[in-house]
Formats: sequence, structure tokens, C-alpha cells
Amino acid sequence: MPASRSYDPLPSYRPVAGEVVAGWPATVADLPPGPLVLAVDGPAALDWTALADGLAAALRSAGRPVDLLDVRDHYAESAGDRTAAAPVPADDPFFTPLSTAEVADLFDTPPLPERPERDGVVVVFGPGASLSNPDLLWYADLPKRYAEAAVSKGELPVGVNLGRPGVPGDLVRLFYTDWPVLDRHRDAMAGRVDRWIDVQDPAGPASLDGTALRGTLAHLARRPVRTRPYFNSTPWGGQWAASELGFTPQAGNTALGYELIAPEAGVLVGEKDGAQVEVPFQLLCVEHPVDMLGEDVHRRFGTSFPIRFDYLDTMGGGNLSLHLHPRERYMKDVFGWPYTQHETYYVTASQDGARVLLGLTEDADVGTMRRQVEDSIAHGDPMPVEDHVQSHPATVGQLFMIPAGTPHASGAGNLVLEVSATPYLYSLRLYDWLRKDAAGASRPLPYEHGFANLDTERRGGDVTKDLVQQPRTLRAGDGWREEVVGALPEMFYAVHRLVVAEGRDMADDTAGRFHILNVAAGEGVVVETRDGHSHTLAFAETLTVPASVGPYRVRALGPGEVRVVKALVVEP
Repeated sequence: MPASRSYDPLPSYRPVAGEVVAGWPATVADLPPGPLVLAVDGPAALDWTALADGLAAALRSAGRPVDLLDVRDHYAESAGDRTAAAPVPADDPFFTPLSTAEVADLFDTPPLPERPERDGVVVVFGPGASLSNPDLLWYADLPKRYAEAAVSKGELPVGVNLGRPGVPGDLVRLFYTDWPVLDRHRDAMAGRVDRWIDVQDPAGPASLDGTALRGTLAHLARRPVRTRPYFNSTPWGGQWAASELGFTPQAGNTALGYELIAPEAGVLVGEKDGAQVEVPFQLLCVEHPVDMLGEDVHRRFGTSFPIRFDYLDTMGGGNLSLHLHPRERYMKDVFGWPYTQHETYYVTASQDGARVLLGLTEDADVGTMRRQVEDSIAHGDPMPVEDHVQSHPATVGQLFMIPAGTPHASGAGNLVLEVSATPYLYSLRLYDWLRKDAAGASRPLPYEHGFANLDTERRGGDVTKDLVQQPRTLRAGDGWREEVVGALPEMFYAVHRLVVAEGRDMADDTAGRFHILNVAAGEGVVVETRDGHSHTLAFAETLTVPASVGPYRVRALGPGEVRVVKALVVEP
């Protein structure tokens, strides 16, 4: 049996039938002789000039004449307008609908370079380069966390957003236009990419042959797999992940722990101590949707992986903003996402006196609440939040159900495992405790959206009855049981808990729908499949069990009982 271990911040998997190589010379080493048009496509938010210079230098060192063609110079003058999402009512400065544009909309006509002479290489690079009818297609990728951080800090050249030359980078544009447009473009070409290049280190990129990439994706879609976690800092963030898991805070705290948020998550492929590429988790769902999701889930959600796991760390921090999420119809009609953001909070750890705010009080007056929100924005008046929203003890092991439209916040002193529907860009904040950011500015509060979605019906005793549920045993055996800790008719997923005694194991089965597992208490478990794959999962780690796995076993590690939070789609 595999030995137990502590939290691994860099889980990785060996490639199938290939190896990850490092550096530009190794990247170009396998190019075929003769004249070539080589397209290097990828996201907008990376340093394309540095990439082109590094690639060209390696080709010239290998004796290949090089011509460079920056595809961005061939965008139409109206490219930025063509790709932009339509504005929401009142020209909302915080949110826009998700763009439905295609990369082809950037061009009047994509450039079609002539093939060079002899051993020459024409390198066409930039977002949309694949439309140049190349002989070979490479994809250069930078994980989204780097793009977000670089745009926030202004570290990338102007013109970083799609079709907006000379304009400084903008996060709203990045989230709601660039990412959806370019994600669709990436997904459509994944099956024909000849080399995947990870440019986290632009001077020494890591890369993997396309055939090996697709073989590795096929392998991982049929066995348990863990994505690379990371933590972001925010004004309310705490210190738990820094003190307990060893993460180094980017800006003083470890507020948001990205365990599995499919649109941004990556899987590390390569040798543990060698070169690695980070491949978007989403490609597993694009290339192998039935294996990953299951037929029923794929039919409902397409290739969107619909559940996410993340941590909200307020240990030594502050309260989250009071906020809610769009209800189903509003999410579709106003923001353009096909399903909404139901959430749950599972309390993994808490300090004495910690609370969770959830649901309206019995006598909450929405008109008064709105006036107080407006006064807090206009005049800096504190809002008596608990006059309107209930406060509940943050008991370790308790799950709080948060259907769309329900006001909520995790209080200071908590480590909350957020088990949620995947949409995550539309947090409709009502109040942020008059907090200022590092620049002394208040956080934007799109409260009009919030009040347009506020569920005023579920209040008072109904909140405790419906949203603060008590565990109920679903099945049990010798030394184990499976409990339902949260389920609601309006939510398409449920949260269960596997409780396994020391030295015992229990059987489970995906039964055609993926499971997500997280060790919430105890040292850890080993997950063993019928095909002979095993995966050790330590405390606080999260694992995806693809639908194709079928029967599997969960074996407890270490002394004492182990508790595993499990989420699955129950209503496709």
C-alpha cells in the first residue's frame, strides 16, 4: 500500500509515449527539414515578442533561415469591437456578458504566407496564427493565473487584450472577452496541435509533442487525477494555507485556494524533478468528454466541467464581502452563462467564535437593506449586516447550502471548502465592511445586480431547515459510511461525506458520473481503481475521479478516522 504523505503543491503525471523537453533549442530539434510555415498560436496575455525572438534565435542557431510574421499586425481595425461582449444595461463597469465571438472575427482575411525556400521557416505567431494554413501548428500557453497577475500589475506590454493595440491591459476584458474567445479557439485546435509549449519561463520553455500530449490526456481521462493548486491573496485573506500547507503568500495571505476550478486549472505533465508542462484541465473534458463527465453529464453541460472545489481562507483574516450569485434565468439572459452558480461551504477548520452569514432574517426589510447599502457606498456608513442576514456558528464539518440568490459570507477565522457550480466570475457584492485595497480604494459593489437576484422568500426558520442540513446516512458497512451532507431540489449536484475508520476501506462507483473527492479530516486515503491505478490523497487535497473509472475503493491512511468530502452531479 502506498505510504501516506503530506499536502503536495505540485502533483504531476508522466507523459505517455513521449518526454517533456526544456529550452528553445530542444523545442525546434525535431522540426522536419525543408521549407515550413510554422504557426504558433496561443492566448493574448503572454509576451509574444519575447517568444518570437527566442524561437527565431534557436532556429537560426540550427541553421534555419527565419522570417517572422506577427499575426496581430493583420487584425482588422475593428477587431476589438468585433470580439467584445455586448454591454449590459447601464454600461456596467464591473461585469459584461461572456463574449460569443470567434478568433476568425479578428480578421478581414487571415494572412496566408508563401512557403519559404530551401530550409527556411516562416514563423506566424500570435492569437489566430492557426488560421494561416500552416504546415505545422504549435500552441504556446501561459496559465491564466500568470496572465491575471501580469495584467493586474501592468507587467505586460500595452495591447495585451485581443484586438486592442496600444491600449493598457484590462481585467474585465481579459475575463469576459479574451478568455472565452480564446478558450473556444484552443479547444477547437487541440486535436491537431503538433507541439504544446509552456512559456512560464519564456527563456526556457518546456514542451511536449502533440501525439504524446493527446496520449497523455487519453490516459488521464480514465484514472484519478489532481490539478495543480495555487493560492491568491485578497484584502480579506487569512494565513491557514501558509502556516499549514507551506504556501508562500503572494501579497501577505492565502485567501483563495484554487483546488479545482476547471476554466483555470492545469495538470502538470512531466517528470517530478524534471521539465514539466502545465496542460489545461479543460482539455481532458474537450478531448474525452464522456470518459471525464459521463454521458448524462456531457449531454447537459457539454464539455464544461460543472463543479469546482476551492478554499476560502479567513484564518487570521477578515470577513468575506456580503454577496450572492445570479439566479438561473438572470445568469443566462444577462451574463450569457448556460447554468448558474449554486454554492456550498464546508467548514474544514475554524477558530473559536467564527461565523457564517447565510440567508435573510425573518424580519429583514429589503428596502431598508438597499438604503443602507447605498449609504455605505456613498457616505462610508457601516451597515448592520446581522439586522438583515442570519449568523450561524462555523462548526467544523458543517455544510452550508447556498443556492443562487442567497446572501452569504464566510466570517473571519474560517477555512471553508467551497463546493460550487463552476461559474465563478459573477459575485454580486452588496457590502464589503468599508474595506480598502492596497491603493486605498473601495471594492466595487455591483449591488443593483445583487438586489435584482436576491431571493426574498427563503428567510427565518426556512434557512436553518433547508440550508443548514444535518448529515443523513446513505449507506454503511463495517468501519465505513457514506452520508449526504447537503442536497436541494434546485441544485444539480449534491455533497456527500465518506467516513472511513482507521485501517478500513470502502467501495464506491462513479456509475457513469464523475466524482470529486477532498480529504477534510484525517491523514489521507488511497484511491484504488479496478484497472490497478492508485492515487494517494493527503489532507486538504482534491482529486477528480472520472466517470470512466467505474468501481473504486477508498482506503484510510494513518491513525484515526478519515473524512472525505465527495461531490457529484445528481440531476443532469
